[in-house]
Amino acid sequence: MLVQLAVRDFAIVERLDLDLHDGMTAITGETGAGKSVLLGALGLCLGERADAASVRHGAKRADLSARFDIERLPVAKAWLEARELPTEDCLLRRVVTANGRSKAWINGQPCTVSDLKALGEHLIEIHGQHAHQALLQEDTHLRLLDDFADQSDAVNELGVTFRQWQEARRRLKHLSDSGDEIQARRQLLRYQVEELDQLALADSELEALEQEQVLLAHAEETLRETQLAVDCCDHDEGGALTLLHQALTRIGNLPGAEHGPLAEARSMLGDAQIQIEEAARELHCFIDHTELDPERLAQVEERLAEIHRVARKHHVMPEELIELQQRLRDELDSLEGGEHDLEALTANVETIREIYRKAARSISKKRHKAAVAFGKEVQDQLGFLAMGKARFEVDIASRDTPQPNGLDSVRFLISANPGQPARPLAKVASGGELSRISLAIQVVAASHSTIATLVFDEVDVGVSGATAEIVGQLLRRLGQSGQVMTVTHLPQVAAQAHQHLHIEKQAAEDVTLTQMALLDEAGRVKELARMLGGIHLSDRTLAHAREMLDASQRAHH
Repeated sequence: MLVQLAVRDFAIVERLDLDLHDGMTAITGETGAGKSVLLGALGLCLGERADAASVRHGAKRADLSARFDIERLPVAKAWLEARELPTEDCLLRRVVTANGRSKAWINGQPCTVSDLKALGEHLIEIHGQHAHQALLQEDTHLRLLDDFADQSDAVNELGVTFRQWQEARRRLKHLSDSGDEIQARRQLLRYQVEELDQLALADSELEALEQEQVLLAHAEETLRETQLAVDCCDHDEGGALTLLHQALTRIGNLPGAEHGPLAEARSMLGDAQIQIEEAARELHCFIDHTELDPERLAQVEERLAEIHRVARKHHVMPEELIELQQRLRDELDSLEGGEHDLEALTANVETIREIYRKAARSISKKRHKAAVAFGKEVQDQLGFLAMGKARFEVDIASRDTPQPNGLDSVRFLISANPGQPARPLAKVASGGELSRISLAIQVVAASHSTIATLVFDEVDVGVSGATAEIVGQLLRRLGQSGQVMTVTHLPQVAAQAHQHLHIEKQAAEDVTLTQMALLDEAGRVKELARMLGGIHLSDRTLAHAREMLDASQRAHH
């Protein structure tokens, strides 16, 4: 349940710290005092959309946090555990800056707004003041009945199956419509892949062939020039080794050749002689192992010509042929696989269709069973709300075409007076009757909710007198097993609450602020008197308020 709400610089609230309790809490205040601000702050903590208007005028940011006790909420605990977040407590925090940007945290860890919303759905359930309008939509009727039957998850899974079925049907139709085109593409790919397979170009083969072709094509010239280089090195007359030998002999015969600069020069010439002799041996070896091979040259050039021919045919560079071969093979494999197998796809569509219909029939069966129980409970609540002669029915009809939520359409019907046929809620003329019917439906839905905190925002609009007192009793009864917070203008409802939160607007020096506080017994009497009689409180009004509060509290002891 919600145990704390802290608000800083939100709308017209400068600072607010509320400690909340289980049971029923009435929230009251004059029109425009800011009751919607409280629900707005709570809504932002639960992931609703934020904008710059959320920030109090003149402040840099709004900071809001809501703390929940989740000891009795295993689904919320599981949600936190799945994301490796602490489960001892549950603190939701939202900060909105003056430029409209917002940040969110769960138990101190940064999170997305969608995370807040997802977790919030397990923590609190808000029945808004526009619930009457929502109840006029038949989609709402179906959702409420499924919630009552505790099969919302099954309906969501059915929606997933329905979408899979439709996607499979779409693929099948596309394949059927483009069968000739796909067959032609498959034949072309087979031919192209076979041609590339026959070419059998290996990795790095092209580069090796090009290098070999250059060597073979220039082999005669290479041998000739290499022989000339050998002649330049050898001991023949004019050769480098002959000249070096002469230089070493001349220096060696000079005085001082063993020491000083001449000795160093002589050593360097000796090294050069060794280097040139080694180079000459390498050149001789190259000449001995290099042959003119016109037959091999022809083979290499023929292979290169074939590679270039295939590359031109496929409009790619020769070095791109291996990648092209893999790409074409992958496409051919996909066209010859199950995705393009008409018979396999047809069988898949039928399989998914049967899964959908089986699940939809199971859901429909549970809906029919739940409709009887739901209708009886709403009927009982209508009797409690002084509409005992009205007759409430849940009408379930089969749809002509399957939908994501099943094969049924659900309508709530009401006959306000005996002898009249039951009609859709939208046909109910009286606003007061619609308010009570809506309230009865919401109370039944809330009584079966697994969420511990229920918020009712002015759901008692259009109700007055003795019926208002009964509405308060209904809400208090809901609060016995959890936490109910209700925004109300009716003193008969507020008097039934376990605790009473009062909201008032205060203006000073061009600044308007909202103050909120839990009232003690004297404060409750005064607020009930204001709700009964207006601004000027007479002794009679105060006495009436005291009597109303005492009577309400006595009735529950």
